[in-house]
Amino acid sequence: MHFLRKEPMDHSVSVSSNKPLHVVMFPWLAMGHVYPCFEVSKILAQKGHYVTLVSTPKIIDRLPKLPQTLSPFVKLTKLLLSPHIDKNHLPQDADSTMDIPSNKLYYLKLAYDALQEPVFEVLKTSNPDWVFYDFAASWIPQLAKTLKIHSAYFSPCPAWTICFFDTPKQQLGDAAAANRSNPEDYYGPPKWVPFPTKIGLRPYEVRKLLEDIKVNETGASPVFDLNTANSGCDMFVIRSSRDLEQEWLDYLAEFYHKPVVPVGLLPPLRGSDEEDNSPDWLQIKAWLDTQKGSSVVYIAFGSEVKLSQENLNELALGIELSGLSFFWVLRKGSVEFLREGFEDRTKDRGVVWKTWAPQPKILAHASVGGCLTHCGSGSMIENLIFGHVLVMLPFLLDQALYSRVMEEKKVGIEIPRNEQDGSFTRSSVAKALRLAMVEEEGSAYRNNAKELGKKFSNKELDDQYIEDFIASLHNHKHT
Repeated sequence: MHFLRKEPMDHSVSVSSNKPLHVVMFPWLAMGHVYPCFEVSKILAQKGHYVTLVSTPKIIDRLPKLPQTLSPFVKLTKLLLSPHIDKNHLPQDADSTMDIPSNKLYYLKLAYDALQEPVFEVLKTSNPDWVFYDFAASWIPQLAKTLKIHSAYFSPCPAWTICFFDTPKQQLGDAAAANRSNPEDYYGPPKWVPFPTKIGLRPYEVRKLLEDIKVNETGASPVFDLNTANSGCDMFVIRSSRDLEQEWLDYLAEFYHKPVVPVGLLPPLRGSDEEDNSPDWLQIKAWLDTQKGSSVVYIAFGSEVKLSQENLNELALGIELSGLSFFWVLRKGSVEFLREGFEDRTKDRGVVWKTWAPQPKILAHASVGGCLTHCGSGSMIENLIFGHVLVMLPFLLDQALYSRVMEEKKVGIEIPRNEQDGSFTRSSVAKALRLAMVEEEGSAYRNNAKELGKKFSNKELDDQYIEDFIASLHNHKHT
C-alpha cells in the first residue's frame, strides 16, 4: 500500500469545505519541537484556520510575539506541570529541556505525562478537528480516539529519524525487534530499510543512546514509546520535502500504512521593519558589510547543546587556527569559559556575539558562505535554504543522523572525532573549515549546497506543500 502523494494534488476539484479547521498542538517540552509548531500555527492562521498551541508557561513566554493580524486565530495555552511530581528533582520553575541537565530528563517526562488530564480537558472543551503531537506523547492518539478527534504525528525532524530510532515490532514481530539489542546494530542503517544508505551512529553515540535508555541518576529512564506514538496516529505530518528525502517519506508511508504529508521545510517568515531597524541587527550588518562575499563562517550551536570546557577550547582554537572570518553566536554562560585571549587575538576577523542573534538575516547576508553547526533540524533547514556549505559537529542523536545524510548528499563535512569517546581536536576543526570554505577540494561541496539551496528556497514549492497539507487535513476529516 502506498500512501505518500508524490505529485501535487489536483486543485481543480474542491476537496475541502469552507469551514475553518481547528488544530490543537501539543509538542514535547523542547524549543526545537515547539518552534516548528509555532511556525505551522502562523501558517494555518494566515489561511484563516484556528490553532491552540499548548505548552508550559516558560515555553510559551519564550515564543516570539504573534503578528497582530494572526492573534485572533492562535491561542497560546499554558499548562502548569503537575505539583504531584517531586519538583525537588527539577530546578526551580524548570519546565523545558533547556532548564535541566540530561540526567533529569526522567522527571521532566514524568511531569509531561502527568498532563494527560488537563490536555484531555483542553481537547474536550475546544473539540478541535485535529490534535498534533510528537514522539513523547504516545498517549495522545488514544485520548483523541475517545473524543473522536483525528490525531497527527507532527515531526520537526525528517522521516529518517523516525525510521531509524523506532524498531517497528508490529510489522516485523518481536523476534526481529529483539535483534537490535547490540550496540553494533545501530552503527549502520536498520536492516529493514530497503534502499541503500550509509545512515548510522558512531560507537560513542551508541554508547550514549544505550546509557540514556538504561539508567540515569534514579536508576530508571524516561519511557518514550516510539512505536505506539508512530502506530497510533491517523497521519504523519513531517517538516520535510521530497527533495530532501523522497525514499524515506515513501518508506514511512508504506511501513506504517499511514498517510505521510510533507509540510515543506517551513522556512522562517520575513521579519518586520522593526526588526530590520533594531540596534543589534544594524550593528551586525555593519560588520558583515565590511567582509568579502561568501567569506564568513556563521557559527551557532542552538539552545540545547551545552559544550564542555574541553570541547569549547578545541573549537575556539580550531576556529582561530583556520584563519577564516567568523561570526560566532555563543551563549553568555559559555563565553566566560572561552580560552583567555581568544577574542583579542581574533578581533580583526571575527565576532563573538553574546546575546540572541537574528539568524535568518545573518544567513541571508552576502558575506556569509558557510556554517559551523550542531545539525539541529531548525538550524539545518535555515542553512540549507540559503545554500551554505556545512561544517558539522553534532552532539545529539537526531543531529548525528542529519549530519550523516548531509555527508551522503555531499553538501557538508563532518568534523572527524575519536570513535570511542567523541573527542575532536583543534586541527580537525581547522581542516574541516578550510576544506569547506576555501580549498579547491571542497568546491564540489560548495556547489552542491548552492544547488540544494535553490530547490529549498523555491517559494512556489513551499506554497504547494502548504496547500496540499491543509487539503489533506480537510480530506481526512471527511473520509
